[in-house]
Amino acid sequence: MRLFLGWLGCTLVSLWLARRMWTGTGRSLRSPLARSLYMNMMSGGPGEPAAAGSGKDNHQVAELELKGQCGGKEHTWYRRLRFKENKKLNLDSPNQWYVCNREQLCESLQPIFVQSYLDQGTQIFLNNSIEKSGWLFIQLYHSFVSSVFSLFMSRTSINGLLGRGSMFVFSPDQFQRLLKINPDWKTHRLLDLGAGDGEVTKIMSPHFEEIYATELSETMIWQLQKKKYRVLGINEWQNTGFQYDVISCLNLLDRCDQPLTLLKDIRSVLEPTRGRVILALVLPFHPYVENVGGKWEKPSEILEIKGQNWEEQVNSLPEVFRKAGFVIEAFTRLPYLCEGDMYNDYYVLDDAVFVLKPV
Repeated sequence: MRLFLGWLGCTLVSLWLARRMWTGTGRSLRSPLARSLYMNMMSGGPGEPAAAGSGKDNHQVAELELKGQCGGKEHTWYRRLRFKENKKLNLDSPNQWYVCNREQLCESLQPIFVQSYLDQGTQIFLNNSIEKSGWLFIQLYHSFVSSVFSLFMSRTSINGLLGRGSMFVFSPDQFQRLLKINPDWKTHRLLDLGAGDGEVTKIMSPHFEEIYATELSETMIWQLQKKKYRVLGINEWQNTGFQYDVISCLNLLDRCDQPLTLLKDIRSVLEPTRGRVILALVLPFHPYVENVGGKWEKPSEILEIKGQNWEEQVNSLPEVFRKAGFVIEAFTRLPYLCEGDMYNDYYVLDDAVFVLKPV
């Protein structure tokens, strides 16, 4: 017991000193150089850590897992880009996130594709993520807390407690262009399913008088309540007695046990004439659900999404949505971004974002 208390005391003192150094004279240690030196030390030699794809070609995709969570379901983030320390953001590579080969789209989808670009809102998120990933002692503190709390808390709940790991799906301008609305447009109710910490909800919120959200993680619910959003239970949002003007379902279907049932439930509470659904889906589509014991399993309902690349899989989605009572009004290709850590400036997946209207 004494040994444990001694270890705990030393650890707390070390963290306190690290925080003092970060907020005081040691602020310069948040630089990319300091982070690079730390990573070299931890990896036992020069260059990038082995876990980050050491020795790989810079253009090769490294698949490393970062556990996030959407709507209470664990979501595996694959490391797609690794920007080196001391290197400024290369704008040419992020522009590839938005590229769509329209010739590979079916004829009905070609005219409703909305071309998106790397805009100011996205760039601000990337710049903030790059800056935060260089805060060495804060990242060490987060790493320590995550290691200890992961024994009894989910990764999402830890992120909610620490206020880190925010997601980014679209900027205000991208949201408005996709919905074909102006900045002053406003309607009544928004429901954001699996809202996480509410940062994506905040982008949509200026256009709505009432904002509702669902979330499983208690610490994420706390983050949502801090933003004054009304949090509904997982089995409550379908039974409120009123309808929603817009429902957002962002990156949930691939971690949902009954995705088609979810889509039909959304259809049942959506305003039938002017109501719209904003739905984001990570492609390529890899549906898995985590059971109670932490084991990953196939969902009980399988969406028939076919194809080898982004465009081919998009082509199979109109029929999927039709079975739930929707047609595609517009869609775009966007990066699904997550704040980084001491290993990566940020993480990115390929998203297809749809505007669906009921039929």
